[in-house]
Amino acid sequence: MIDIQAVTKRYGPQTVVNGVTLTLPTGGVTAIVGPNGAGKSTLLSVMSRLMKADAGRVLVDGMDVAATPGDVLARRISVLRQDNALAARLTVADLVAFGRYPHSKGRLTAADREPIERAVGFLGLEAYRDRFLDELSGGQRQRAFVAMVLAQDTDAILLDEPLNNLDMRHAVAMMQIMRRAADDLGKTVVVVLHDINFAASYCDRIVAMREGAVVRDGTPDEIVTPEALRAIYDMEMQVVRIDERPVCVFWR
Repeated sequence: MIDIQAVTKRYGPQTVVNGVTLTLPTGGVTAIVGPNGAGKSTLLSVMSRLMKADAGRVLVDGMDVAATPGDVLARRISVLRQDNALAARLTVADLVAFGRYPHSKGRLTAADREPIERAVGFLGLEAYRDRFLDELSGGQRQRAFVAMVLAQDTDAILLDEPLNNLDMRHAVAMMQIMRRAADDLGKTVVVVLHDINFAASYCDRIVAMREGAVVRDGTPDEIVTPEALRAIYDMEMQVVRIDERPVCVFWR
């Protein structure tokens, strides 16, 4: 369980996350959505200790992320940032092996091989394991980074806008991977998204932020309504149902 308690984060005089309190139970896929500048990525960064909160705290299974030793925390929670480019020229296998660092400290053992191979197979990267990252398409490279996170073998996975720069086909494939990670591997997946329809189609819960605060929190049926979307985005949107899921088909 991830327990966010009155978290505030400021950049100089600007408050970008303002007293957010939220509990994310174990399991399933949760999307954090909202307009640009809502504080979504900043909140995720505080949750993963990439940033330090100015007030409040985040607990992961009862452990304060700000006080827990890094190697201990990295065995419980993993994160994929937006800026996941690496300067070094690495193969897919090299990159995925980095996910084992919290366990092996860079010295891979036989016990590390199984989660590495499982992650490569789960992402369908067997044919690319010896390819360099700069030889891959954007979608293939993003899958390699997700495989690295899965190889870390944590209970919770946080992903910051993993659909960035992906075309529709690869974005759908990425969301299917997130769904399978929750359903088949029992992971708790928290993902920052811009596309409300992806959130409605693949997620169990949607947390909507605006101006640094949580303004809506519920199931897709509760969040993807004209009234709720107006409060989140300050726009009029039409919502229809396709295959029992709410879908935004028009906005102005």
